[in-house]
Amino acid sequence: MAKGSLDKTGLRRHNRQRSEQKGRSAERLAEAILRLKGYRICARRWKCKYGEIDIIASHKGVLIFVEVKRRHSIQSATEAVTWQNRRRIEQAASAYAQSRRLTPLPAFRFDIFTTTSWRQWHHKEDAWRSGD
Repeated sequence: MAKGSLDKTGLRRHNRQRSEQKGRSAERLAEAILRLKGYRICARRWKCKYGEIDIIASHKGVLIFVEVKRRHSIQSATEAVTWQNRRRIEQAASAYAQSRRLTPLPAFRFDIFTTTSWRQWHHKEDAWRSGD
């Protein structure tokens, strides 16, 4: 193997790190735009046993759970939020509400924020309902 070249494991790790960096960049963009739209950011990358919620925000009395996706097109980013992802996010949202002892449970919704490598973005509010 040539000096400085990557083996398969190293290449996978490098690709994973680049994907992680791009994802964090997309989350920072989403957070900035949400703030400009008047949203209050409650948590970023909130983790529990069900997984992670990218952004938790509030706006006009509504608690909002935002999934951020970065892909080559807005459509492919939106399609990347599968029903399995949605169930996981719903479970994590429930865990968040329980961990904060939010009673009564405030109005809430699930949004998807998508972006491309060209910084095109789309914020789909109320992207799905719990149990859809």
